[in-house]
Amino acid sequence: MDSRCVVLADAAATAALGAELAGLWLQQPSASSAQILLLEGNLGAGKTSLVQGIAAALGIEEPITSPSFALAQHYSGSCRGRSTALVHLDLYRLEQPAAAEELFAQEEEEAQALGALLAVEWPGRLLVEPEGAWRVELQLLDPLEPEAGRRAVLRLPPGGPGAPQ
Repeated sequence: MDSRCVVLADAAATAALGAELAGLWLQQPSASSAQILLLEGNLGAGKTSLVQGIAAALGIEEPITSPSFALAQHYSGSCRGRSTALVHLDLYRLEQPAAAEELFAQEEEEAQALGALLAVEWPGRLLVEPEGAWRVELQLLDPLEPEAGRRAVLRLPPGGPGAPQ
C-alpha cells in the first residue's frame, strides 16, 4: 500500500484534500466503479470536512453533515459531464461488530449499484478492512488546540489512481 503524509492547516485545507481524493476517483475509467474510502480519526479530527470537500468536487450541492445519527447519507451530483454519487456512512454509534458489518454490507451494495464513492467514518467498528479500500487517517496536531491543524496519512492500494507507479 502506498502512503503519504500531509499537514493540513485548517478545515479548508482538509476539504481541499477531499477534493483531491474525489479527483482521483473521477480519473477511474468507469462511471459505475465504486470506491471505498475509510476515514479514521478522533472526534473533531476533520473527517466530515474531508467528506465536504469530496462532495463539492463531485458537484454535490446539498449541505454535507456528519451522519452520526442517520448512520448513512446518500448524495448525488454531476461533475465533468458525468453523474456522481456519494454514500457517507458513520459507524460510530454501532458498537456491535455484527451491526456495523450488516450496515456496511447494505451500504456497500447500494454504493456499487450507484457507482458511488463510499466514505466510511469509524471503520474500526468493522471486523475486516474491505479489500482495495483507500484509507485516510486524520490526527489533530494539538488535541487541546484544534485550530493548530491536523495531519493526514493517506494510504492508497498500489497501482490505483493517484498511487505512485
